[in-house]
Parts: sequence; C-alpha cells; structure tokens
Amino acid sequence: MIVDLQDVSAAEGLLARALDLPEDAAEAGSLVARLAAPPAGRLVARLGAADGSGVVFASINDSDPGLGHIELLAVLPQARRRGLGSALVRAAEERLTALGADRVRLGGNPPCYAWPGIDVRYTPAVCLARRAGYELSDTAWNMTADLALSSPEAPGDEARLEVSGVKVLPAGPDAPDWVRSIWGDGWAWEVEQSLGRRGAGCYVAVRDGEILGFAAYGANRPSWFGPMGTAPAAQGLGVGRVLLRRCLADQHAAGHATAQIGWAGPIGFYSKAVAARLERIFWICTKTL
Repeated sequence: MIVDLQDVSAAEGLLARALDLPEDAAEAGSLVARLAAPPAGRLVARLGAADGSGVVFASINDSDPGLGHIELLAVLPQARRRGLGSALVRAAEERLTALGADRVRLGGNPPCYAWPGIDVRYTPAVCLARRAGYELSDTAWNMTADLALSSPEAPGDEARLEVSGVKVLPAGPDAPDWVRSIWGDGWAWEVEQSLGRRGAGCYVAVRDGEILGFAAYGANRPSWFGPMGTAPAAQGLGVGRVLLRRCLADQHAAGHATAQIGWAGPIGFYSKAVAARLERIFWICTKTL
C-alpha cells in the first residue's frame, strides 16, 4: 500500500540503506532536508510504502504548472523486484496529475534538487523508467574536482585580480538580489540557501563596491559546487577561476576529498581551472500522461 509520508525525516534512514552509490548514501540526511524545504509555493507530493520499504518525492515545476518532477525514488534492496518501484512511480504520477501536470520528468526540479536526472549507474532505475514509458529527453553531467590538487596558476590569478582592484569576499545579504537581477530567481534562491548555513558558503568578487561575480557551494548538497556566474562586463578578468578555487578550498577544509560540480556547464573551463573530470552522467527522462 502506498500512503502519504507523514514524517519526511523517516526517509533519511531508508535512503542511507537504499542508495547504492556511497557518495549519495553518505548525504542521505542532506538530501531529505533539502527536498523537504523547497522554494515557497512549490506543490509537492511525498509518498511511501506503508511498511517503510520505499519512498518517492515529487513536485510541480515552479514555472511550468503542467510539468511534474519525480525527484527521488528509493526502494530498500530486500524489497526490490516485487513491483514496489513501479507502484511508487504510478502513485506519484497520479498525484502529479491531480496537481495539474500533463507531463512528468524523472529528474531534478531546480533550484531545489538532489540529482539532475537518473545517474546511469543506477541501472534498475533506468530499466524501471523504460518499462514505465519514459523516454530520454536530455542528458546532464557532473564534473569531479580532486580537492587535494593545487592549481599552480592560483597565486598569479589572485594577484592579477588584486592589481586590478578586485577583491574576493564572503557574500553578504545583498548577493541574492544581485544574482536575481542577472540570472533570475533560481540561482538567487540557491545563493540564499548557501548563506549562513553549515557546510555551505558563497563568495563574491567586488570592485569599487560593485559585485562582478559570485560562486556558491553546498546549496543543495554539501559536496556539490554551484551555481557560479560572472557579470557580462567582467568576463575575461579571471574572476570565475578565483571564486571557484575559494569555494573548493572551503569544501576541502570541511573534510571533503572531492567536490561535484553539479550540472556542469563549460567543461573546458572547469577542466583547465581545477583539473576537473567528467564523471557522473544523468539521463533526464520524460513521459506524457
């Protein structure tokens, strides 16, 4: 029997045992806490097996009321191959339909998300998606940065910024509004989440009191970096490289051996700046209801 999940925190222990990849299982608590506190106004459905052997989190896209997301699906190993995963997906689809969706995506609902889509290493989830009628609609990827590596260019990059009058500082309360003015509400929300939270942070590059760029980490998951952006007028100054390295240094100091650059954009930039490598590949699958 599939029921409404009354105690969302109960999903933490289930996730820690159900997620097969160690990097996900280790952050089970953070994943549940993040998805349990989405942007204001988001319509959500949180369902689980009555016996506690599986869980599914779903929500309506913040800007497209016809698009639903299945954000999290987990089944304990001993309860697999009994149709529970399929039953949870069907229950989530029914709930999303009642909330107004005519399409469902197996993937994150940014800016508050756990994964962009299905990590292809979760093979049973990929098979379930195909059986349920979902089709591949997009691909996303993360890059992994080894935080023990140092960048020989880093001191020179910092020095050049200082000579040009640019300072890199911890972000203040005005940062979200500045980010919103250029990149919109999504990234602004992530920056808000990164300010003043344990395991998260944000830096800005400033010249003559004007913010030129920002970089945040830990907004959705402690080991993940992003978002990051540089104002169009400041591109080419090397602001992004310095902001990135400042954030990764904080994550290293917090005990992380690696950082995930989530939903990574310019692959060449991250590869050159911190020797990041492509690693996690996600399939984003969609179904018309």
